[in-house]
Amino acid sequence: MTPHIGQRITAQFDALTAQEQRVASFILDHFDDLAVYSAADLARLTGVSKSTVSRLFKRLGFESYRTVKDHARQLRNLGVPLVIDANAMQEEEAGAPFQRHLQREQDNLQRCLNGIAADQFAALVKQLDSARHVVVIGFRNSYPLALHFRQQLIQARTQVRVVPHPNQSLAEEIVDLTEQDVVVLFGFRRRPAAFASLIDALERSPAKVALLADPTAVNFASQVTWFFETPLESLSAFDSYAAANSLICLIANGLLHRRLAEGRKRISAISEVYAELSELEAPTMSVDWSAQ
Repeated sequence: MTPHIGQRITAQFDALTAQEQRVASFILDHFDDLAVYSAADLARLTGVSKSTVSRLFKRLGFESYRTVKDHARQLRNLGVPLVIDANAMQEEEAGAPFQRHLQREQDNLQRCLNGIAADQFAALVKQLDSARHVVVIGFRNSYPLALHFRQQLIQARTQVRVVPHPNQSLAEEIVDLTEQDVVVLFGFRRRPAAFASLIDALERSPAKVALLADPTAVNFASQVTWFFETPLESLSAFDSYAAANSLICLIANGLLHRRLAEGRKRISAISEVYAELSELEAPTMSVDWSAQ
């Protein structure tokens, strides 16, 4: 695999001139902004000449700044994290890093919610309410989201399971799906190679399928019942799943409010068993669901 720009900079950093190192450090600290910066912007912001910027990219193996931008976009689409200088936070104006992070999170959530049709959301919640089984699937970075989603839904209804179990296969879990079942598939980027085959198998099944994923999975939208596009973009090396978790909360709350009487009773029963088993720390206050 061809080394990405962060690896190239790290490998050659000590051999770069002082001015080239200044540009290289700025790139790592502001990688997410490369798509909007021009070569002239980089030169101005780092206090070097345009020829220094061009020379650095040549040394890193890029023909032009356009190829650097294309490379950066490809890496972000693939979810590749780059090494970011931890000291960069201290070099910016006080409060600025947090404000930029907040703005990006708000933008992601706004894009996510604006892309959801109310009737599609209501249809998914209705199916989650009436389904015989809810089967939740997630791999790699999607697995914690799948676990969290299951944990929220299990508060309001029974027969919600995450598959496959560790070191187990999927075939046994999806072969018996019926039209009364709903599959919720989390498919965020850097998906396993077999993801497309799984989509094909689920499309052939009679079950309804909801896919929650980032924009790189849009090509699968036509193969599922519902597709909810959830951006992951962040200002750092790593993707942010804040919007995804917010959508999970929204769906779970939608289900709970649809079956409020049953949900209250189930939550109350679960709380009693928690107490019997001493599974949770003692609460600082009690909630009387019968009074809600």
